[in-house]
Amino acid sequence: MITARRVAILLTAVLVVYLWLLTGRAFILLRSGDAVAVVLGVAILVLPVLGLWMVVATWRFGARTAALGERLAGEGGLPDSSELPRAPSGRVEREAADAWFEEWRREVEESPTDWRAWFRLAHAYDLAGDRRRAREAMRRAVDLAD
Repeated sequence: MITARRVAILLTAVLVVYLWLLTGRAFILLRSGDAVAVVLGVAILVLPVLGLWMVVATWRFGARTAALGERLAGEGGLPDSSELPRAPSGRVEREAADAWFEEWRREVEESPTDWRAWFRLAHAYDLAGDRRRAREAMRRAVDLAD
């Protein structure tokens, strides 16, 4: 069965191979001795470093988020969106997602330092289709849980 974790592992492996090949090309340019090629090699060498940093940061965030989700599930505090009406595509209908979102937004306003409230708000943002705010709210939950 294809899971999100398996897809993430596969994509990470492909990215690591790409970064490895890119690093090899950068070293070829660095050893060429030509000034322009050396400068280009140094510039290219920055990309694998940044890429590796982003991969590590993303995996750390994912692991911390998963751990919080398991912790919240163990406490029985995960939000249940199974009863929300869905479009034929499977997405929660916009009006229902917005109303559900308001419930969790109020919880965060009442308890702004509770990581559980931020976790549930992140889930509500995700259901509403706002991925950027969902990640921000989840980062806040992770920070508060530490």
